[in-house]
Amino acid sequence: MWRWTVAAAAVLAAVAVPATADGRAARAAHAAPAARTADAGPGLRITRFLGERTLPHMMRFEGTTVGGLSGIDRDPRTGTWYMISDDRRRYGPARFYTGSVDIDPRTGAFSGVRISGVSTLRRADGTPYPGFGEPGSADPESIRYDPRSERVVWGDEGDRPDETHPGIPVSDLSVRWAGRDGAYRGELAVPPNLKQTDEHRGPRRNFGFEGVALTRHGVAAMAEGPRYEDGDPPSTRQGALTRLTLWDRSGRARAQYAYPVDRLAAAPVPAGGADSGVSELLAAGGHRFLALERSWIEGVGYKARLYEFDTRGASDVLGRDSLAGGAGYRTVAKRLVADLGRFGGTTQNLESMSWGPRLRSGECTLVVGSDDNFDSREVTQFLAFAVDGCRAAPR
Repeated sequence: MWRWTVAAAAVLAAVAVPATADGRAARAAHAAPAARTADAGPGLRITRFLGERTLPHMMRFEGTTVGGLSGIDRDPRTGTWYMISDDRRRYGPARFYTGSVDIDPRTGAFSGVRISGVSTLRRADGTPYPGFGEPGSADPESIRYDPRSERVVWGDEGDRPDETHPGIPVSDLSVRWAGRDGAYRGELAVPPNLKQTDEHRGPRRNFGFEGVALTRHGVAAMAEGPRYEDGDPPSTRQGALTRLTLWDRSGRARAQYAYPVDRLAAAPVPAGGADSGVSELLAAGGHRFLALERSWIEGVGYKARLYEFDTRGASDVLGRDSLAGGAGYRTVAKRLVADLGRFGGTTQNLESMSWGPRLRSGECTLVVGSDDNFDSREVTQFLAFAVDGCRAAPR
């Protein structure tokens, strides 16, 4: 859940329902470096827009309210889809849903989305996570299914106090494993530079892990925006830098890379009402990833762009305390794939992304979804695309 101007929370339900068609050293004196452009050559390309489908607002399913869907993924063996809600016990406990995203492998026709199951995420002691504002609360923002272990891995953005929420207790951001029933199955050790604090250091509030990906070698997670030490958030004048962390299969953090987030596409009206960062991450094979950059700009609305980036040639910044100033290291190289505002209706709060089934044409499918913030002015939306240049993409 992300849009700071709207309170949001969610719980999903179970009956198959078809979808309708002041950071001290890192203050403003240090501008983020310009993004490196990926080398010319073949890359991911959208070939066809397969359509848009939505779920009913505040849809009920097995005693839960469906909404706040912030991450999706597909089990390539069974075709089951996993969808995580960022509800923080406003409507129910932290949870994920299972269901289907119906794409015809022959034609690419996108006919709907169905919810068929729901699982409560649980702590090591077997109890659900506490709610917003309580110690140890969870803010689920991304989910991936691992066919090797038959578990899910999910990203928790964590929480901390700031000027507007001084009473919030510190809850660390995390990447955790869970069984298909939601039971706790362990977690990864988060690097010290991503530990939450109640001071102007470490990750900012609402800028924790928003994107998680599974690679051949382990797990990757992207923080939504810059730590205090890494510079200011994006503005109309400059972009920002956030960090991609890579863990190996043993759970050891082995590298971090700086990712350059775009500057704001427009000025907010009134001034100051904006937030922008990376809302999802997806492995695209080898050293390649897709990043979904999403902004909310007051008086303008949502903006969303899809980028492909490559970590080869980038500097490992795991041992570097500050990225401010941009000197002495190289960021990842990124390439614009598409402005997602060109597709579907009004651009929504796009926060989830997954590979779908491969089509008989050889094209891959890509599904992007939105978090409706449980707000009647927003929509739980799914956009489906056929893409090429995905030959190395998993599944």
